[in-house]
Amino acid sequence: MTIQLNGPGVTIEEVVDVARNAEPVELSPAAIERMAAARAIVERLAEGEPKYGISTGFGALATVSIPPDRRRALQAALVRSHAAGMGDPVEDEVVRAMVLLRARTLALGYSGARPLVAQAMVDLLNARISPIVPEYGSLGASGDLAPLAHGALALMGEGDVMYEGVVQPAADALRDAGLEPIELAEKEGLAVTNGTDAILGMLCLAIADTQRLLEQADMIMAMTVEGLLASDSPFAADLQALRPQPGQAVSAANLRHMLTGSPIVASHATPEDARVQDAYSIRCTPSVHGAVRDTLAHCRVVAENELASAIDNPMVLPDGRVESCGNFHGAPLGFAADFLAIAVAEIGAIAERRIDRMLDKNRSHGLPPFLAEEAGVDSGLMIGHYTAAAMASENKRLAAPASVDSLPTSGMQEDHVSMAWLAVRKLRRVVDNVRRILAVEYVCAARAIDLRAPLEPAPATEVLRTLLRRDVAGPGPDRYLAPELAAAEQLLDSDELHAALAAAGVTLA
Repeated sequence: MTIQLNGPGVTIEEVVDVARNAEPVELSPAAIERMAAARAIVERLAEGEPKYGISTGFGALATVSIPPDRRRALQAALVRSHAAGMGDPVEDEVVRAMVLLRARTLALGYSGARPLVAQAMVDLLNARISPIVPEYGSLGASGDLAPLAHGALALMGEGDVMYEGVVQPAADALRDAGLEPIELAEKEGLAVTNGTDAILGMLCLAIADTQRLLEQADMIMAMTVEGLLASDSPFAADLQALRPQPGQAVSAANLRHMLTGSPIVASHATPEDARVQDAYSIRCTPSVHGAVRDTLAHCRVVAENELASAIDNPMVLPDGRVESCGNFHGAPLGFAADFLAIAVAEIGAIAERRIDRMLDKNRSHGLPPFLAEEAGVDSGLMIGHYTAAAMASENKRLAAPASVDSLPTSGMQEDHVSMAWLAVRKLRRVVDNVRRILAVEYVCAARAIDLRAPLEPAPATEVLRTLLRRDVAGPGPDRYLAPELAAAEQLLDSDELHAALAAAGVTLA
């Protein structure tokens, strides 16, 4: 289904669809009309007194007036000089999100770029041509200068791109796709480089991933409750209502849904069970997962506000003014990314504690050491826990905020920057690590449930155990473990858990 790019109204879900699923994009007639009106203002002002970005240099060179016959050369020079990134290329989905969101800002009609510039970006997306964008170069103010410049090079038929699975010169890819390079005119060099689009794109992708991880964390935690013969009583609705944190209520409700009708849980809900209460990593899970949910809700609002924003400098206003502003500063996104990294890291931190508990014969209530077939000869899932612990530890380092740092650049003109790019890059790493930690817990919890036979799990947790057993065998002698953990991770990097539950009639809150 073609996404109509009108400028305002782009959703997080649409960003994900274009970035990951290559949904086609089309500029709306209203967007084209707005861009044409703003462009007329720029062309009129180009004939008058110097205006930043139209007839002057950039940054610390803003006082240098540029003669008319050199202004197009100025735009191309800006893009080439700013395409100064280094490091490995960022992921294709990030580049696609960046290109979409830059076109979105242009479509708002406050940048003064001709419609053909936004159309060229849309053409790249629809042809599945992705500019090669190095990882390092953005300070998050003036937005993503270097990454966007690398993207803009492709519009000019310069630099390298990924096309049909091969890295090749942009000029060749454009030709093979039936597209023509464009020549940037006054103001357009700034318009294609001055924004937070890559940061915002990565934040949108992380928000979508975190939403799925939170639901999966609740699902897998319910399996762990059964594997550890833990109690579901702390998740009761009336108890949870005593602390009306919205995310906590959702997490507790999910645990109740997952554990409904569990013979394992019922088997020890008797006066003979001498345990008074479970460890914090079990009993407090709704508090932790819930706090992550509430953090995610805040970050979603920040991202949605940015998706409604015009991010450029200077801005071309409908009354004919061209005004400098600071909308390109990435502080709102940097703070959100840092906050979300802290929160998501805690999903992995508490999961690691549950994994450790399942593997320790002194705390697992009757399970064999490390869930091994023949303890001593077999190590079971011992080193799977090491892997999870390594990633949980790394997440503690990655959770340190990037947005508290700033280094002045551009001859002290840009003397406070957001470092939001670094914040969102490490957020992506935290999300990936937590997915893998949950994969380890998934494998451990499924094996623990198997070892509780003949007791049976709840219908919902049995769905997830059965799904895992399609790719990962049950208890037995030691075998090559890495492929099994990778298979569990692949399940979590899909919607298969949700689909399997839905097919069984289980709906989460």
